[in-house]
Amino acid sequence: MTDRGPDATPPYRGRFAPSPTGPLHFGSLVAALASCLDARAAGGEWLLRMEDVDRTREVPGAADAILRALDAFGFEWDGPVMYQQHRAPAYRTALERLLAAGHAFPCACTRRELEAHARPGPEGRIYPGTCREGLPSGREARAVRVRVEDAAVRFQDRLLGPQVQDLAAEVGDFVIRRGDGLFAYQLAVVVDDAEQGITHVVRGSDLLGSTPRQIHLQRLLGLPTPRYLHLPVAVDTRGVKLSKQTGAPPVDPKRPLAALCAALRFLGHAPPAEICSGPLDDFWRWAIDHWSVDRLPRRKSIEVSESPAAR
Repeated sequence: MTDRGPDATPPYRGRFAPSPTGPLHFGSLVAALASCLDARAAGGEWLLRMEDVDRTREVPGAADAILRALDAFGFEWDGPVMYQQHRAPAYRTALERLLAAGHAFPCACTRRELEAHARPGPEGRIYPGTCREGLPSGREARAVRVRVEDAAVRFQDRLLGPQVQDLAAEVGDFVIRRGDGLFAYQLAVVVDDAEQGITHVVRGSDLLGSTPRQIHLQRLLGLPTPRYLHLPVAVDTRGVKLSKQTGAPPVDPKRPLAALCAALRFLGHAPPAEICSGPLDDFWRWAIDHWSVDRLPRRKSIEVSESPAAR
């Protein structure tokens, strides 16, 4: 084993973290391909995490279907798949640390109360601070929120450049445990990225606005901050993101090259015709050898046809 030293840059560890709310679709394939190629081109590891912390949205059998599809497309991941449904003790420990340090507080506000009193913001309604200094008399806690500071969170996105968000003005104190008792995505993803040693996060730009909240939590918990790259998301002709919730069709595992080449073209790369009609292994070798962040479109979204893999 090589002694890297205390100040050495950690090896690249990336991840793909789909939610099992339906089958793999083109937008998810783009994120999977980009995150995998970025890791492999850097000689790094690529891990899988099933973000099933919200069991109310999970579709039975979807997690296994996603894994089978990734395997059919030639993806190879390192280590076992992490499932958030088994991670509640780790999330609870982080929550208790935040509460004990005064960084989080119980909140009794209902959705209806927030709709009536919270002003709209770019990331949803901005919490008005109702329970920040204690629960109102006679009220019981529903959720737990983390305190945000009146200061901007800044980070450098590898594709989109400098980013800044004033959490207090644009988001407010945000939920880390929901009223139904489930842990919120923002807390789960931060704890899991640290547990898996993730150094680089490559994901869609629809999550760009979540990154400052995650950095805030990383700082409060004393966890490392990965480097972030937010890809353009695939949208339909109405500008709506392709997703399972909007009925995006699943990719066809029986035609992996068509979908993979469409995804690579979406990402600004131009695989030659023979690569898109030859062995699957040849595609992966070419894609890893030719991967370049400089070729990625510097946009937050790109319109695609209903069947991009057929182009």
